[in-house]
Amino acid sequence: MKSVILARVSSKEQDETGYSLPSQEKLLSEYGQNKNLLPAKHYSISESASGQKQRSTFNEMVAYVRKHDIKNIICEKVDRLTRNFRDAVAINDWIGGDAERQVHFVKENVILNKESKSNEKFIWNIKVSVAQYYLDNLSEEVKKGQKEKISQGWLPTRPLPGYKTVGDKGHKIHVIDENMAPIVKKMFDYFLSGEYSVERLTKKMLEEGLRNQNGNRIVKSRLHKLLRDPFYIGKLRWNKVIYEGKQEPLITTEIFERAQQILSGRCTPKYSRHLYLYNKLIRCFECGGLITWETHKGITYGHCNHYRNCSQRSWSPEKEVDEQLVGALDRLQLHNPKIAEWIIKALKESHQDEIVYHSTAINELYSHQTQLKQRLDRLYDDKLDGKITDEFYQNKFKQYSEELDKVGNSVKGHNTATTKYFEFGINIFELSQRAKDLFLKAKKLNLIEEQRRLLKLVFTEMKLNEGTLTYKYTPTFSLLSEAVFMTNSSKIRKTEKIRGQILELQKKPDTMRKSGNFYPHQPIWLPGLDSDQRPYSYRFSSCYQKVWTISSPRRVSGI
Repeated sequence: MKSVILARVSSKEQDETGYSLPSQEKLLSEYGQNKNLLPAKHYSISESASGQKQRSTFNEMVAYVRKHDIKNIICEKVDRLTRNFRDAVAINDWIGGDAERQVHFVKENVILNKESKSNEKFIWNIKVSVAQYYLDNLSEEVKKGQKEKISQGWLPTRPLPGYKTVGDKGHKIHVIDENMAPIVKKMFDYFLSGEYSVERLTKKMLEEGLRNQNGNRIVKSRLHKLLRDPFYIGKLRWNKVIYEGKQEPLITTEIFERAQQILSGRCTPKYSRHLYLYNKLIRCFECGGLITWETHKGITYGHCNHYRNCSQRSWSPEKEVDEQLVGALDRLQLHNPKIAEWIIKALKESHQDEIVYHSTAINELYSHQTQLKQRLDRLYDDKLDGKITDEFYQNKFKQYSEELDKVGNSVKGHNTATTKYFEFGINIFELSQRAKDLFLKAKKLNLIEEQRRLLKLVFTEMKLNEGTLTYKYTPTFSLLSEAVFMTNSSKIRKTEKIRGQILELQKKPDTMRKSGNFYPHQPIWLPGLDSDQRPYSYRFSSCYQKVWTISSPRRVSGI
């Protein structure tokens, strides 16, 4: 007679102390052979299976014995067969449908069937109730442990990719995984670039090496959840509630919020089979519509689709657009290295003012942070003293906690901005001087994404007018282009040439020589009033007269 074997372990401790699935299956198979019950199929539920998986396996077993008209189910004990009343009802219905159907509980030496005595059914129901109680109690203990773990600031499950678990049992925490964290940061950078839909990003991250903790690829739906999870900014989301976490943030709050805006907006990047360099970057000069790019006989052209009654008819080769853009990037490059040094020096000097500003702001934020913490302390004391209701406490606690969180983020922002301001200015300037070379190098290596990123940083608008490209720089590069235009002009170059020449006298003149009447060229004592009232020009040399004429206002004022 055929039978079905069901084995189950509910905890890792049971697996380690002799209750493993293989040992159970061996015991049940030997019992079946002794009873001449040949196993038609084995079902097993491991401790790592979820509740949904366990129910699925149980339902699959019941469906199998019904479909193949198998009369016997063999298991170790009652709690290995079922742990809830719903499964017990399914077994009772199966047994009640045929008098030949039996359930064998090997270790309890009990066989349950339709004709079982009332005391046997009573014991069966009691054991099902005990199993249900065990399951409910286990669930309560697990939830209690999870709640305690969250209150400590740690996630009670495996961490997300980019983090790893360290520590002993009961004291495990999550720290940044040095190998996977850079890849996760790239994931957010790629997504914020606007060039990747979630589907395309999934393929890109597979190439970059992003994997889950089991080493398997991350599918599209899972990647979407990762982009939404606040775990990467030091938060914990559990049962749709956000808690403060103690893990080190992997990205900034600003980056995370920008990603949420893209995911929630209507302009989420869509998957495209072909990626052209200027796709969605250049518009028609006349109608303002996006230029469409197509490849014919190995040459890529851009043209207007005439959706708005546009009269533009030219198809512009991508190569000609490249040449015009190279010229635009070349206009950002300074020809005078001295002026480049002056600009970097000016950035350094302006950085000192920026440091003073951020230091002042940080001090004010620290003061506000201390005030909020004192309010929270007083609020808690008022609750203990019964001066306020629990509802009022919860509302105010939430309000002060949110304010405290915002202040903390602002402090972090100012701390990083004090250095990033100077770094950003220097990087922008250096980029402007190398933009042309970087674009040509990326073009040669066919690095389309890098080229697009550079163009988005430099240009705020690009339009095609019958093959002629017009453009506008972003505000930062617009200022640089104006400065470059002025410094690269012919007048500046001529001035620099003059400044480079030596205009000093070759021999230092003797300004202390004496005149023919033994008077110094620049006398120390001014002439005073004497008996000779004639003008001094009659008494001193022409050299002294010339000099004295310059000093004559003092002589006249003394008269």
